[in-house]
Amino acid sequence: MTPDALALTSAWVAAQQEESGAIPWYSGGHLDPWDHVQAAMGLLASGRRGAAERGYRWSASAQRSDGTWAAKYVAGEAVEHYVDANFTAYLATGAWHHWLTTRDEAFARELWPAVDAAIEAVLPLQRADGAFVWTPGEPDALVTGNASIAFSLRCAGAVARVVGADRPAWADAAAAVADALRRPELFEAKPHSMDWYYPLLGAAWTADDVERRVKDGWDTFVVPGLGIKCVTPNTWVTGAESCELALALDAVGRHEDALQVFADMQHLRHEDGSYWTGFEYESEQRWPDERTTWTAATVLLAHDALHGVTRGSGLFRGEGLA
Repeated sequence: MTPDALALTSAWVAAQQEESGAIPWYSGGHLDPWDHVQAAMGLLASGRRGAAERGYRWSASAQRSDGTWAAKYVAGEAVEHYVDANFTAYLATGAWHHWLTTRDEAFARELWPAVDAAIEAVLPLQRADGAFVWTPGEPDALVTGNASIAFSLRCAGAVARVVGADRPAWADAAAAVADALRRPELFEAKPHSMDWYYPLLGAAWTADDVERRVKDGWDTFVVPGLGIKCVTPNTWVTGAESCELALALDAVGRHEDALQVFADMQHLRHEDGSYWTGFEYESEQRWPDERTTWTAATVLLAHDALHGVTRGSGLFRGEGLA
């Protein structure tokens, strides 16, 4: 991607941001807290620091008294009030990405109370076997959500070190969920590609583990020339998941494969710099009829990771993390 192409994508994401700092899926659409943080990280990775910081300040202002966020917002109002553990933990990843990129201790301290409260809200949702239930009161644990929480816990611990806080329980929780991810029987099975590649970001693996896991899912999910499927058996490739796979492959040392997957998904690019969510390749239709901030932001994050543009490019490789 050329600098002009990156700038166009970044400008499109920024144009969807609301005055409050909230970043919905698209202008006038809804927001969920995880994708909002992903969009803020993409803005920062593409040089829009002010817009990213407005996004993080929205997160801090919207946080509820128990440290959580609602699952869905429209025009600043919560419309789905349940707690998603993964959504709540993800602010820590954004805060650490901001620190890696800017080395701004003052902003880390500004975000710290929200990060601290969020992680403390999530910890009671960890089961005795190490896995986190996806929401309070439900027994099920999900692979993708747990892998993301494992990564967020590591990022939270890193932010704690920056501000001089001591949170040893967070490291213990991160180790326990990383171990749990090695036991698929602990989780609700889903036909999603994310359940294949997300554990490469959230847990520690040996080289043999990595080779086995990549091989096990490659032919199932990767569609050469198009990207990767979101779910099986559907003939539907999606942009954000393709870029996340590129991030995961880069994180485990498969840089050339990551570059290829990233290149393959570029057919989803729109002339205004945005990206379609997905493409149904048997019927040759863009589906759904939407272009989303979190897809474009994940493109920006993947480009940074693959080309080392910013100091935050090593985020998903675990740079600076315990």
